[in-house]
Amino acid sequence: MSAPASIIVSTIEKLDAELKEALKSRDELKVSVIRMTKSSLKNKSIEKMATLTDDDILSVLSSLAKQRRESIEQFSLAGRTDLAEKEKKELEIIQTYLPKQLSSEELDEIILFAIKECNAVSPNDMGKVMKIVAPKTKGAADGKIVSQKVRELLTK
Repeated sequence: MSAPASIIVSTIEKLDAELKEALKSRDELKVSVIRMTKSSLKNKSIEKMATLTDDDILSVLSSLAKQRRESIEQFSLAGRTDLAEKEKKELEIIQTYLPKQLSSEELDEIILFAIKECNAVSPNDMGKVMKIVAPKTKGAADGKIVSQKVRELLTK
C-alpha cells in the first residue's frame, strides 16, 4: 500500500526547509545529517528507478536510525564516548523524521495481539509473530527491541 503523494512530498519538503534553516544557522551537524538523509533517499530512488513511496522513505530513515544505534553501541563498547555522543545527536535528528516511537506498553499490546492472532505458544513460533508485528512497528520501534520483546513474551 503506497502512501498519498502529499505525505511523501511533505517529508521531502520538510528536509529541504530544515536544510535551508540549518545552513542559515550554521548548524553543521544538522546540515550533514540532512544531506546524508537526502542522499540516501536519492540513492534509493535511483536503485528503485521510480519515485519513492512513503514506505520507501520510512525504510531508508529506519535504516539510517538503525546504523546510528549500532554505531553508538560499538563506540560505547570501545570507550569512544566522543564518537558515541556524535552518533546520538545524529540519531536524534533522524528520529524527527520518523513516526512517533511506540511506548513499551503499546509495543507489548501489539505483540500480545499478534501472539493471540497466530496462536503462538513457544519461542519456535517467533517467525509467525514477527510477520504480523514487523509491519505494524516499522519505523516506530527498533527491530532489535521488538524481537527481544517477542522472544520474552513467548517464553512466559
